[in-house]
Amino acid sequence: MYNFKSTISYIWPTVMKYKWQFWAIFFFYAARVLISGIYSPLLYKKIIDLISSAGVEKATLAPSLFHYVILIAIALFAGWGAARIGQFMVSKFQASSIRDLHDLSYAKIQEHSYSFFADNFSGALVNKSRKFVRAFELMHDILVDNFWNTFIAFTGMFVVFYLQARVIALIFVVMSVVYIFIIVLMSKKKIEYDLARSAADSKITGYLADTITNVLSIKSSSAIEREIAGFKKVTHGAYVLQLRAWVFGNKQNAIQGFIMIIVQILAAIMTAHLWLTGQISVGMFLLVQSYTIMIGGYFWDLGRAMSRFTEAVSDMEEMVEIFRKTPDILDFPNPEICNIKDGGIEFKNVCFDYDKGTDVFENFSLKIKPGEKIGLVGHSGSGKTTITKLLLRFVDVCSGSILIDGQDIRKMKQDDLRQSISFISQEPVLFHRSIKENIAYSLPTATDEEVIEVAKKAHADEFISELHMGYETLVGERGIKLSGGERQRVAIARAMLKPSPILLLDEATSSLDSISESYIQDAFNKLMEGKTAIVIAHRLSTIQKMDRIVVLDHGKIVEEGTHKQLLRKKGFYADLWNHQTGGFLD
Repeated sequence: MYNFKSTISYIWPTVMKYKWQFWAIFFFYAARVLISGIYSPLLYKKIIDLISSAGVEKATLAPSLFHYVILIAIALFAGWGAARIGQFMVSKFQASSIRDLHDLSYAKIQEHSYSFFADNFSGALVNKSRKFVRAFELMHDILVDNFWNTFIAFTGMFVVFYLQARVIALIFVVMSVVYIFIIVLMSKKKIEYDLARSAADSKITGYLADTITNVLSIKSSSAIEREIAGFKKVTHGAYVLQLRAWVFGNKQNAIQGFIMIIVQILAAIMTAHLWLTGQISVGMFLLVQSYTIMIGGYFWDLGRAMSRFTEAVSDMEEMVEIFRKTPDILDFPNPEICNIKDGGIEFKNVCFDYDKGTDVFENFSLKIKPGEKIGLVGHSGSGKTTITKLLLRFVDVCSGSILIDGQDIRKMKQDDLRQSISFISQEPVLFHRSIKENIAYSLPTATDEEVIEVAKKAHADEFISELHMGYETLVGERGIKLSGGERQRVAIARAMLKPSPILLLDEATSSLDSISESYIQDAFNKLMEGKTAIVIAHRLSTIQKMDRIVVLDHGKIVEEGTHKQLLRKKGFYADLWNHQTGGFLD
């Protein structure tokens, strides 16, 4: 159920941050409408009454006429000045607010856990964030240019009518209230259509981003025609919803236009009658017509603005839904100071499952001494990668606890925990920035010399030096300009640069050829000195020298020991080893 008050509560703190600008905008816009739209026509009314007076010499009218002309000139310049100041204030206010709302939406997205990003298209999130900010800009423009200006014009006209001819004021109010009631009623209905349209628009963006990201898979699978057909289904669904919203909007405009015609006809008949019966002057007759045409324009714009306003609210609502969603992983209200130094790790009776499905771990326990090097092996789905996610708090245990140096990782800030762990994933993704920036990302204060030093240790300097721009080379979106092995070596260099007591390697050498792997093993040996290391590997040759190898199967430890000890057991690990060293080929 849509809650407009809840939506406003997320942007109101930003608005109040610049409250003096916010309220000044209303003041200057009101001044412009009152001076240019209400007061100036009233002066023209006085001039018309003056020159239409019977039996008055023109010469005697001159002083009064010039007096009103001077007042009109002053009013025009005053209205112009109020408009310019108001527009300047709008520019300043919106520029500041848009910046802050961009920051807010980015921060709110980043608060969510790893699972949130796994469940949402990145392109759709980007689209929702941008629509949220654009919607605020549009809503503020409508609020000031349409809602506020219409309210001030309506109030000013009512006061003038009430003072000049109360019967006109009464009829004016009745017709205005009926008109506004109808457009508000229709706008409430239209917002349902706009919410569906906005969701369909985000679906298009998500589908587009997903297929562009996976364009290599599409082309290599000869699936271009299939994906085009799939995209057409998505766009057709959006077309149906968009057309429905626009058709309803056209009906709304037709009704508003019809009402305004009736209002103007009734105003003309009424004022003609009042003039013929001597109840109003010629000037008043023309003033009513002038005001009627003016308020008709305001009301027409108001109707269209209500339609655009509901569209903006719908666009904003998508992002606000993300704001309302509580992140899966939260820091304690008063987190403990992180005291990780040695890197001793203990999984203590851990239970975990994804989305309340099949258990991955049930009463799982594993103790790793400070400085110990552990290799994790097992078939896919045995829980190896889940261990890294739990340790980094990308997901949280259902029960039990994970301790580092005796401290429960849930009781410290997530950022502090992750600052103590260097992590290289199976598929490293780089920023579309320079190679130097990507390596130094783990330690922004690193010097160029330190960056080059770790690049050499990771055997990345070899290919970086051959690039035209060297370390200043941009790697492309997700590092697409580099090969898989080159991306992996940049990621390894980044991990080497990070001062942390714990190292997690999830298939960190999976994209390397045998020669590069032998170089990297030397670098890893140096990197792991004095650190606690957990290395996940399908390629068992990379973990032969680990202090201990832990073999997992369906979330349970089935074997553990050194490489030689496990081979002598001729069990699960030995079977895996034989497959990789020849048995698999046989």
